[in-house]
Amino acid sequence: MVLDWKSGAAIALAVGVSVAAGGAFALDAQGQAAATTRHNNFKAQGAAFKGLLDELKKDTPDKAVIATNAAKLKASAAALPTWFVKGSGPDDGVKTEAKPDAFTDAAGFSAAAARLKDETAKLDALAQASDIAGVKGQVRNVGGACKACHDKYRVPEKS
Repeated sequence: MVLDWKSGAAIALAVGVSVAAGGAFALDAQGQAAATTRHNNFKAQGAAFKGLLDELKKDTPDKAVIATNAAKLKASAAALPTWFVKGSGPDDGVKTEAKPDAFTDAAGFSAAAARLKDETAKLDALAQASDIAGVKGQVRNVGGACKACHDKYRVPEKS
């Protein structure tokens, strides 16, 4: 079979479009994978916070459980900024609960993440020292840091 220049150009164009579409698909898949990982990390963070709160409701809280969950919160808060990978936001066509501002307001988002990191570090220090009264007080500050970030950078949950 002999191809003329028009047929060859058409084939080249089709291959180019296919490659470009495949690249876009791969980028979308990577962005969605990053958003899914972020979601799972937040679920684990929430589980650690809930575990800590549930333990504090007990008449005799287990200090080891509190210390373990506080350490998990501290570690996840430190890692949180790395969860917001370029290409994993709603403006990239990715299904996510993050608002576009989480990706476009670098200074504000960094400040919110730093506040959570600071508050969880304080919580962890109190928990590691077995200061249950201090932990109970610091939990409010951690919750406030979570809420402030959610209010600005997360799509509200549906009722």
